[in-house]
Amino acid sequence: MSAAWNGAAPPASPPFTPGDWWRIAWRGAILGFLTMGALVMIVLVRLIERPICGLHRPVTPHFAQIVSRLAFIVLRIDYRVTGRRMTHRGAVVSNHASWMDIFSLNARKRIYFVSKAEVASWPGIGWLARATGTVFIHRDPRHAKDQKELFEARLAAGHKLLFFPEGTSTDGLRVLPFKSTLFAAFFTDTLRPFLYIQPVTLVYRAPPGEDPRFYGWWGEMEFGAHLLRMLAQRRQGSVEVIYHAPLKVSDFDSRKDLARACETAVRGGLASAGLDQG
Repeated sequence: MSAAWNGAAPPASPPFTPGDWWRIAWRGAILGFLTMGALVMIVLVRLIERPICGLHRPVTPHFAQIVSRLAFIVLRIDYRVTGRRMTHRGAVVSNHASWMDIFSLNARKRIYFVSKAEVASWPGIGWLARATGTVFIHRDPRHAKDQKELFEARLAAGHKLLFFPEGTSTDGLRVLPFKSTLFAAFFTDTLRPFLYIQPVTLVYRAPPGEDPRFYGWWGEMEFGAHLLRMLAQRRQGSVEVIYHAPLKVSDFDSRKDLARACETAVRGGLASAGLDQG
């Protein structure tokens, strides 16, 4: 994981109006209820699911998907999907623009996120992430071997792990160079013959009249302030999830070659939307 990307700060937002606070109140209440309700259901179902299925989760991922889909309805953000979801065993890699990526990527595909350890402490999202099987990784190199073994075990169990190879979030208008370190787990002798990697591009389009980086969340931006601005927004924009053709790991000679091919696909998706500035 790399340090946070620090691009130019967004313009200052105007103070909230009474109408803004009203939207914050009712949207926040509904999303909070949905999140906590899903968390309770996941924990209860997991008490039965885990002893019977072990690492496999045939039921609980559906709760996260339902909450993710409903979140876009509550926020009134247009949600679109382009391309076909991968059915092969393997992993998914995507550009990273916001904490909203959790909902964007979970809404249409059963995946398990690989995330920085700090996310585990976020209110609401952190709790849901832990309950839904997110793999948390530390930046300390001393954990590298254990984390690699954990990735291998989850992939071997058939879990589609979701990686953000940029290592940090951006303003949503660019794709940073993909780091190849986490791709090493795909090249073990037991996994390489059958694994596929599907590149995915997340395209966020700002609400009319707003800064193009409206949905981006980067640098030292506070999660709470960003969430409030999202909840308060009267006219929302859209998010498009673009699924690219899966890449077979055994077709590549090294993790660097595979990382480069994934980056090219993801960057191409953003460029086709006229947003890639990186």
